[in-house]
Amino acid sequence: MRNRLKVLRAERDWTQAQLATALDVSRQTINAIEKGKFDPSLPLAFKAARLFELAIEEIFQDEA
Repeated sequence: MRNRLKVLRAERDWTQAQLATALDVSRQTINAIEKGKFDPSLPLAFKAARLFELAIEEIFQDEA
């Protein structure tokens, strides 16, 4: 799954640690999601969408 998490985070000048705190996950989780090594759970995807005030589909895209 592709995602725009790193771009959205950079636009706000947030570190991975700051985003992790906002989403209540570890920095390692943010790093893994940004690198495409881990797909977020649905609740985490919704939380990210609310944080960035975007639809889930605007952040996460299926690679199919």
